[in-house]
Amino acid sequence: MSAESDRHAMKMAKKKAARDKIMATKTDEKGLIIVHTGKGKGKSSAAFGMIFRCIAHDMKCAVVQFIKGGMSTGERDMILDKFTGICAFHTMGEGFTWETQDRDRDIEMAQAAWEKAKELIRDESNKMVLLDEINIALRYDYLDVAEVVKFLLEQKPQMTHVVLTGRNAKPELIEAADLVTEMELIKHPFRSGIKAQIGVEF
Repeated sequence: MSAESDRHAMKMAKKKAARDKIMATKTDEKGLIIVHTGKGKGKSSAAFGMIFRCIAHDMKCAVVQFIKGGMSTGERDMILDKFTGICAFHTMGEGFTWETQDRDRDIEMAQAAWEKAKELIRDESNKMVLLDEINIALRYDYLDVAEVVKFLLEQKPQMTHVVLTGRNAKPELIEAADLVTEMELIKHPFRSGIKAQIGVEF
């Protein structure tokens, strides 16, 4: 073994010892409030990745889509086709606000989605509930962010994870969350005239 390899091995051994010491102190578990926000792509995709992890571990979970209408997406179609016994899927929105062009109807649908979300979150058999694009409904004040935060902090079961996605997450929600990820947009093919493509966006 070369001197460089020896130095590397010693460095990694020190790093592992330090890491093991840190990990030994992390013993608590709790249901997390998780927020995916930002202008970059991947907010819902990452959230659905966690939903599929739950499915793979045979953990009951649920999805409520607040804005997206009934368009076919890979994750929606797969869950409805193969996993309805373990993952409830509710598409409650009728499309993005610029498509519906009816604020009163959007508010009505968002309120109905929130009622369904509360029902699913209160059900302790659901280990994770994804509220897809709820941040859009909160941004346009279709829902009261104070009410949503209060419910999550006071009524969410102790071991239930709730994932909230969408751009422009409100500061109150970010403050209440345990885990917040902001997707940063660096480059996107849409700006080069490339449309949304199957397998990438839906």
